[in-house]
Amino acid sequence: MAIQTIPTQPFAGQRPGTSGLRKKVTAFTQSHYLENFVQTLLDVLNASGPDGQALTGQTLVLGGDGRFYNRTAVQTILKLAAANGVARVLLGRGGILSTPAVSAVIRRRQAFGGIVLSASHNPGGPDGDFGIKYNAGNGGPANEALTEAVYARTQVLRELRISDVPDVDIDRLGLQQIEQMQVDVIDPVADYAAVMRVLFDFDLLRTMFKRGFRVRVDAMNAVGGPYARAILEGELGAPAGTVVNAEPLEDFGGLHPDPNPVNAEDLIAHMQRPDAPDFGAAMDGDADRNMVVGRNFVVTPSDSLALMTAHARLIPGYKDGLLGVARSMPTSAAVDRVAKVMGLPCFETPTGWKFFGNLLDAGRVSLCGEESYGTGSSHVREKDGLWAILFWLSLQGATGRSVESLVREHWRIYGRNYYTRHDYEGIAVDVAQALMQDLRAALPALPGRQFGTRRLVLADDFAYTDPVDGSVSGQQGIRLIFDDGARVIFRLSGTGTEGATLRLYLERYEADSAKQDQPVQPALAELAAVAEQVAGISGRTGMAGPTVAT
Repeated sequence: MAIQTIPTQPFAGQRPGTSGLRKKVTAFTQSHYLENFVQTLLDVLNASGPDGQALTGQTLVLGGDGRFYNRTAVQTILKLAAANGVARVLLGRGGILSTPAVSAVIRRRQAFGGIVLSASHNPGGPDGDFGIKYNAGNGGPANEALTEAVYARTQVLRELRISDVPDVDIDRLGLQQIEQMQVDVIDPVADYAAVMRVLFDFDLLRTMFKRGFRVRVDAMNAVGGPYARAILEGELGAPAGTVVNAEPLEDFGGLHPDPNPVNAEDLIAHMQRPDAPDFGAAMDGDADRNMVVGRNFVVTPSDSLALMTAHARLIPGYKDGLLGVARSMPTSAAVDRVAKVMGLPCFETPTGWKFFGNLLDAGRVSLCGEESYGTGSSHVREKDGLWAILFWLSLQGATGRSVESLVREHWRIYGRNYYTRHDYEGIAVDVAQALMQDLRAALPALPGRQFGTRRLVLADDFAYTDPVDGSVSGQQGIRLIFDDGARVIFRLSGTGTEGATLRLYLERYEADSAKQDQPVQPALAELAAVAEQVAGISGRTGMAGPTVAT
C-alpha cells in the first residue's frame, strides 16, 4: 500500500458558504469532487504553518450526521488525511458525530480541528443533499479568511494525494492504522455527555422523571437520536420511547429534519392531544437546532433565547451569571430587552455561528442564538439542540412551571415580540439576486415614508464590524426599521442547494399583556403587506405566499 499522487481538474462552484460546502449528493458523487475539496482544505491547513506542514503531528476530528454518502465520504477523507501528514483522526463510531459533539471533542481533546459531514436540516437520501465543513481548533466553524482561501485553491488544484489502503472498520471502537496515521474510533456520545454533566443538575432531572414528568423528543431519524436516547433515557431515567425517530437513517426516513411546526408536524400533533406530555422538543439533521414545545404551545427561537437569558442563573453551569449575549440580526430583539434590564452586553451579528465564535472566545458573551431554531453557549462553538432541550427541562424542574407558564410570565415582564419567518424556497437565483439588488438601490429613498400608522426610520443593508478582530462583513440582509421598533428583514439564505431561498422576517413589539395572545400571522399581517409593497415578492417570484411560515 502506498500514497498515490493523482492528476485532477478543478470543479466550478466549490465556494463554502456560512455552513461549508453544500450540494446535491449527485454533485458529491462525481469522480474526484469530494477528493478535490478535501485536498484543497488540507493544502490550505498545511500552508497555515511556517513550514507548510502544519498538519504534521496533529489530530483531526471527523464525523457526520449519518445521511446518505456519509460512510463513503469518511473512508475517502481518512485516506486523504493519511496522505497529507495528519497524525491522528478521532472518528465517531459508524462515522457518526453530531455537529455540537464535533465541537466538544475538538475542545476536550485539544485537536487541531475537525471535519463535519452534514447538510444540517436539508433533506437526505440519494436524491437529497450532502455537505462538508471545517471547524477550527476552537471548535467553531472556519472563518471567512480560511474558507475563501479554500475556494481560491479549488480553482487551481491539479493533483490529489491519497492512500490506496483498504477501508478501515469504522464500526469498531479503538485504534487502527492508515499509513503512519492512527484512526481512533471513539464513542460519539461520551465527550458530549461529559460536557452536559458539568452544565446541568442531572440529579434534578432524574427526580423529575422519577416523579412522572413526561417528555417527547423527536430526533427526526437523524443524528440527535443516539445522544438524546443515551442521556435522557440512559442517564436520566426517562421511560423508553421518550425519544422517537431515534435511529439515524440515511434518508431520515423520508422526514425533512428541520425542527419547525411545519416539518415536525407529528410532534405538534402529539403536543395538542388531551393527554399530551409535559414537554416536547425536536432536533434537526445534525442535532444543532432545536424546537421547544409545551402543551399546545410552540416557543419561537427568539423567545427561547430571551427566556434562557433571563433565567440562566437557575442552571448550574451559569449560576455565576452571564458575560453577555448575542443574536443574529434577523433574530427578534426579545433578548435585547432582557439584556438591557440585566445590564448585559448584547451583540447583533450576521447569521452564521462563526460570528459568535469570536465573541465567545474573547469572553464577551455566554449565550447566543439565531433565528433558525439555533441556540448555544460557551460550552462549545456551535449551536446545540440537545443542550437547549436540557436547559428547558432544567428550567421547568427548577421553577416547577410549564413551558407556557414560563413564556407568558416572560411576556408579562418584558413584553412580547411578535415574530415570524417566511421562507420562499426554490426561487431562480437570478430572480432572487435581482430582487435584492433592486431593494438595495431603493434604500436611500425609503426612510421617512409612512406605511399606515408606522413611519420608516431606517433602511439599510446590514454590515457588521467584529468588535474582536475588526473584520467587516457587508450585505448581510436588508433592514426596514420603523418608529415603533417594528422590523422587516429581507435576506437570501446560504444553506440551500437548489435555486435560492428568500427569507422574510417580520417583527413587532407588544407591551400590553391584554394584547399578547393574538395568532402570530394575523398580528404581523400589516408588516407582511409592507414587505410585499416594498419588494413585490409575489409578482417577481410568481409565488402567492411563502413555502414555509414559522
